[in-house]
Formats: sequence, structure tokens, C-alpha cells
Amino acid sequence: MVREFTHFIGGKHVKGTSGRFGDVYNPTTGEVQARTPFATTAEVRSAVEAAQRVFPEWSSLNPQRRARVMFNFKALVEKNIDELAHMLSAEHGKVLADSRGDVQRGLEVIEFACGIPHLMKGEYTESAGTGIDVYSMRQPLGVVAGITPFNFPAMIPMWMFGVAIAAGNTFICKPSEKDPSVPMRLAELFLEAGAPAGVLNVVNGDKEAVDAILKDPDIKAVSFVGSTAIAEYVFTTGTAHGKRVQAMGGAKNHAIIMPDADLDQVVDDLIGAGYGSAGERCMAISVAVPVTDKLGDELVRRLRPRVESLKVAPSTDPDANYGPLVTKEHREKVKAYIDLGVKEGAELVVDGRDFRLQGYENGFFLGGTLFDKVKPNMKTYQDEIFGPVLQIARAKDFDEAASLPSKHQYGNGVAIFTRDGDAAREFASRVQVGMVGINVPIPVPLAYHTFGGWKRSAFGDVNQHGLEGVRFFTKIKTVTARWPKGGVREGASFVIPTMR
Repeated sequence: MVREFTHFIGGKHVKGTSGRFGDVYNPTTGEVQARTPFATTAEVRSAVEAAQRVFPEWSSLNPQRRARVMFNFKALVEKNIDELAHMLSAEHGKVLADSRGDVQRGLEVIEFACGIPHLMKGEYTESAGTGIDVYSMRQPLGVVAGITPFNFPAMIPMWMFGVAIAAGNTFICKPSEKDPSVPMRLAELFLEAGAPAGVLNVVNGDKEAVDAILKDPDIKAVSFVGSTAIAEYVFTTGTAHGKRVQAMGGAKNHAIIMPDADLDQVVDDLIGAGYGSAGERCMAISVAVPVTDKLGDELVRRLRPRVESLKVAPSTDPDANYGPLVTKEHREKVKAYIDLGVKEGAELVVDGRDFRLQGYENGFFLGGTLFDKVKPNMKTYQDEIFGPVLQIARAKDFDEAASLPSKHQYGNGVAIFTRDGDAAREFASRVQVGMVGINVPIPVPLAYHTFGGWKRSAFGDVNQHGLEGVRFFTKIKTVTARWPKGGVREGASFVIPTMR
């Protein structure tokens, strides 16, 4: 029997009323396992109203008490991590170890948010003027929202609502309709942790729900992660309706490989960062840039057998390197990019298009693919493929290699592999990309730093999580206070105040 999801509004499961649904697949078998209701504008509005009702209560709690709820939530997620990982893998297709990592990276932001009493502190200046003190305070915005992608259904919701709710806001999450189970379960656990009903709401849906969020006058801020085209739409629409918006888009992450690099380590890192989670990561390495043709030839020689021997299997197989892609449509899109790469003249070293897994012929599997001699003018180089496809674009020297990610339309992540500290330092300073790894293939910052790309990888001026996340979900109020001695009056003044 096909399961039917609900919305989670005001602490209760609420049946969808639109009559419109999206199918949730089991990517391993290709079968429909559930249906997601697509919310109407009125249903989104009911979630906003539930969040508004509880906002005065939640925001007035002192930050220590909000932190205690976050601590309780952290413990509950840890207790239920295996359930969450199996739930995630069953809908997304990533292997169980990767699903546990998805949950854990989200928990790291929850741990950071547990420090909200310190993070919300303002500034104070005593005697800024005669008898005058100036101080600032951080206050929550109100009702805020997050629109999250299919590829990290645990991590990215927790990145968003962890900081937002700890800061005193109430939250509406619109998860991907492809794998909504984990965000729904997280909302249940948050209620169990002691949060008042309505602090965290989950509304499933498609573009109608997204537009309702972007246009609702009582939603003060929206955080988004997804494709660049939709990120730009979310940013322009949300800001046009007076909201703060941070919208993270696509990526084309390069790995620059210098001749002095530890090539054994490089190959291991490229295999893991290029093919892990079937390449469905915005921080996946999708372009390897060996410096010199000699290094390129050696890199291809080493990579070919590793790519050919990748174990593609169901997510429950403990030996699997990666599992299926999330949907049939997405698999066909990735295959079309491989077809295009061949047509454009790139050298197809390993072809994963015809991969079939015995017993799971209807699953959304795709074998690992490797291209060599990819050129910057190729569409497959310019676009984000978002699948198990690694491209090699050779460079003659350091300057050419460093220019490739800097000139690309995307600027999410980049890595350099070298033993030369001067080259690494020069690269980190020069490259026009938001997150840089030095001998680190996937440079996702820790929770107390901040995540965000440049150029068409991000729209908006404030990054996610870390102190930037606290700033995004709060507003500053500055107070100037005067306490005259002995009740002495100074009379009216018609000039602008100064602190002389």
C-alpha cells in the first residue's frame, strides 16, 4: 500500500486538502512508495498563523531555556539516528553510512546553536558621551522559512532551523517533495524535545507552496538551497516582497592537482568526492585539473581502474560505494549530459550509461563515468551535472589551472592538492571561489564557521550557519540611554547630537 504523507502544522499532522500529490520513489527498485501532498496557499498560510501564535511565547523565553530544547533535540536525534538514516536512504538512495553522515553534519549545527546564549550577546559602551551609555541587542525576526533540497534532507533543514529557532524565531520548512520523511520526523522530535507546538512546522508542496512562502507578508526571511535557476528566482521574488533571502545554488567544483601532490591520496580523494552519494552533492568534485599533460596521463591511468571497479549497489549494502540516483528523471538527465560530452568531443574514458544491477533493473542506478580532455567551452563543463561523472580538464601551468575555477560561472568550492605551501597560499588568496580546500577535497566548513559560495552559486549577502547564520536570522536594535545627574535639564538643542 502506498503511504500518504501529511503536513505538520501547529504540532499536529494535517492531511493535505489540495488533491494534488507528488510521487515518492524507492530509488533502488523504482517503485512508488509514498505520495506527498502539495500544499495550497491557504495551507501555507495556516502554518504561518500557527508560527505567529507561538512566536511571542518562544521569543520571550530566555536563551538558556531555548538552548535546553536544542540540547534535548540533539539527544533525541542521536538516539534515533539509525531510524533517520534508514528513512533517508530509502527515499534518497544514498548509502547508509552517508545518510548517517548527513544527519551528523546537521547535528553539528544543532550543537553550535546550543551556544545561543553567547551568540545572541550584543555590545555595550559605557560613557559614550557625558552620562550616556550605548548598547545593542540581537532580536529574532519573527516567522522565517527554509526551502530545502532533496540531496541533504537531514543536514540542510537542521542548518536552517537550528540557528533560526535557537535565536527565537519560529520556522516553516518546505522540504523537497522527493524525500520528505526525514524533515517530518525531525519536526516530531523537536516537539518531543520540549518546543511549543508551532515553533517548527513542515509544509510539503511544489511551486505553489514556494510562491506562497515567498509572497506571504508575515514571513520575514527565507533560506534556500537548490539549483541556481530556482535560487535566483527565490532571491528575486523574496526580496521583491520585502524579505531577507539567502539562496544557495549550483556548483562546478574543481580540484587543482599540482605535480608535487601525493597522487595516491589525490586519487582516493577524487573517487570519494567525485562519486560519493552518486555525485548528488553541491560540494562534489566534478572537475579534476592536473597541471601538465604528463600528470594528466598518469592521473587517468590511475583513475580508470578505480572508476571501473566502483561498487554501485542498494543503499543497504555495507560495501556499496554509492547507490541509485534519486529519480528516473534525474538519471536520464545525467545520462543526457554524458551523451552531450561525447558529442562535444571530450574523451570518454569510462562509460557508466549502460550499468544495470541484477535484481534491481528498475532502480535508478548509473555507473561511474570519467571524461578526459574536457574544454572550458563545452556545455558539460559549464553546467552542473549532479551525477557520478568526473571530468578532467588539463592545464599547462599553475596560472591556467587557477584561472579555470575563477572564470567559471559557479564559485561554490574548490581544492588544491600540493606539498608547496607557497603555491597553496597563493591559490587560496587568488581563486574566486567561496570555499577553498588545501589537500581537502570537500571543504565544507565546520558549524562554527560559515557556508556559502560566490558568483552564481549564491544569491544574497549572508552565508549559512556559523555567526553569519545568527546575523541572518536576527536584527540589531541599538539603544542610546542618558541618565542625567540630579535631574539637571539641558534645554532644547537644534543640532545633531554628538558625543563630545
